[in-house]
Amino acid sequence: MNPGFDPEEIAQLKKECRAEGMNFIYVEDEFDEDEYENNEHAHVQFIGYHNSREVVYDALIYTLRLHHSTLVYDMALERVQKQIPGYLPPDERGLDMAEDPDKDEEAELLLTEFIEEIEEDEEIKVSEHVEIDTDFEYGIGLEVGLNKDEISEKVINDFIAHFNAGRLNLDKGVYSFRSSEEEEED
Repeated sequence: MNPGFDPEEIAQLKKECRAEGMNFIYVEDEFDEDEYENNEHAHVQFIGYHNSREVVYDALIYTLRLHHSTLVYDMALERVQKQIPGYLPPDERGLDMAEDPDKDEEAELLLTEFIEEIEEDEEIKVSEHVEIDTDFEYGIGLEVGLNKDEISEKVINDFIAHFNAGRLNLDKGVYSFRSSEEEEED
């Protein structure tokens, strides 16, 4: 059984939320420690209903700008890997992989070039969305992209209140962004 549907787990999360004085708790991700100050995303858990049963929702909430830059990077990396077969960015390499500074430099230059090209041509467009994963390992998983400058406690609280009340109105607009370095130059 999925523990996110267990009444004891739900009661425990309610207790933690009350202790925090909020309708959600932050989930601390091991891999995110260096990005702890990032205000463009949050990993939270809250109580909601699914098929008229209480459940724990495990939600990753992020800005559209962050979602866009991730998709742009992934597309640019695919293009680099077509030109440099077998290339892996340093953060994806195993400890046993030998470094090749020349290959890395070439790949970084190509990556930057492709990112600029993808942004210039507005090849990636994003819009607000909520993806629901009912086969999640703990409760129900949500991936939420919001057209906000930052993911603050107010943004999270507002999302949860509207989501739980069935009154979530997503912005239907489609957006494309540019890297912040480029914006600063303009």
